[in-house]
Amino acid sequence: MKKNLLIALWFTLVTTVMFGVLYPLVVTGLAQLFFPAKANGQLIQKNGKIVGSRIIGQSFGGPGYFHSRPSNAGTGYDPTASGGSNLGPTNKNLLERVKGDVEKVRAENPRASIPVDLVTASGSGLDPEISPAAAEFQLVRVTLERGMKEEEVRTLVQKHTKARDLGFLGEPRVNVLELNLDLDSVHPLR
Repeated sequence: MKKNLLIALWFTLVTTVMFGVLYPLVVTGLAQLFFPAKANGQLIQKNGKIVGSRIIGQSFGGPGYFHSRPSNAGTGYDPTASGGSNLGPTNKNLLERVKGDVEKVRAENPRASIPVDLVTASGSGLDPEISPAAAEFQLVRVTLERGMKEEEVRTLVQKHTKARDLGFLGEPRVNVLELNLDLDSVHPLR
């Protein structure tokens, strides 16, 4: 019995050190060596200051910026509270929130059909990208607010539109943070 207990304790200690200390250190070291930007959250810096991440959405409220998808993560875009609302399509709270978002977005562009990703949150609540249709929907507002030509803004949107991965995975998408930063560098708000 004593021998079995000692073997169990040694096994617990060895596996804890191997898989709880050594393995994470090796994987972290390899990630830092071969993929440092990805291992550190794909952070975007502007003038030496971190302004966000390519893979985590954030809110843009000003009319001169492209807006992200709605977020249900915590109080909105909270990376420590990632997750969807888990509300079903017939849930009263979800329907009221979407209806309010539709009314708010419709005021911006009354005659256009509203892309679904402008009024529905993603599964994580932290989606950094919108569809090209959502960017097109917001184009007129951003153009007018910045005093730019529509073609200039459309060209920037196209520049930041990523195609399907490997030509067939996912959907075309536009990274909102990268697009807004590019807009600020090309034509800052007045």
